[in-house]
Amino acid sequence: MTEKLRIDIISDVVCPWCVVGYQHLMAAIEDLEMQNVVEIEWQPFVLNPDMPAEGEDLTGHIARKYGSSKAESTQLRERITQLGSDYGFNFDFYEGMKIFSTRDAHVLLDYARQVGKQTTLKLRFFSAYFTEHKDISDREVLIQEAGKIGLTFEQAKNALSDDETRNRVQEIQAQWRQAGVTSVPSFVFNRASALTGAQPKETFKQALRELRSNQKN
Repeated sequence: MTEKLRIDIISDVVCPWCVVGYQHLMAAIEDLEMQNVVEIEWQPFVLNPDMPAEGEDLTGHIARKYGSSKAESTQLRERITQLGSDYGFNFDFYEGMKIFSTRDAHVLLDYARQVGKQTTLKLRFFSAYFTEHKDISDREVLIQEAGKIGLTFEQAKNALSDDETRNRVQEIQAQWRQAGVTSVPSFVFNRASALTGAQPKETFKQALRELRSNQKN
């Protein structure tokens, strides 16, 4: 039996480049016909730990955090929208769009990992936020989205109320930060090598080829 190649994706739900990077990675995996030998686990990374409960205007947030002008933000969104569209994902940025806290989303994602539904829920959250204009800091919204991928109301509600799960998520994120992760997406292969950012498909293919070759030797 071929040993599984583990890929940890350190990511946040409100990170558009995390969507694009994942799309490029999956396209590379498909091209190399490695679907059955790759195991993906999403790792938590809260980009904005001090985000207020009501969220923050996205354009203002980008300007404050990165110094981008409105024109630069608009241009970047157009580029991201096109990159998403290339793989069938609809980024629907709009005037007045907010960015929200993702702490609770990561708690639910950790629970979903335990029951084998983590990637499905992660993709559902991406669509809920970027395509469907939903407030993913709202627990009711998170529970509804979890229901769409097969988690029950009780499962989602209990997970969000579980201090053990919440503490574990915080500890995992702290471990990645201590390991040197400062931006997302970051892709860690077999806990031995990494790529940072939404790399092109060909870059992922090269990394996967090398890892597969190393596994055979």
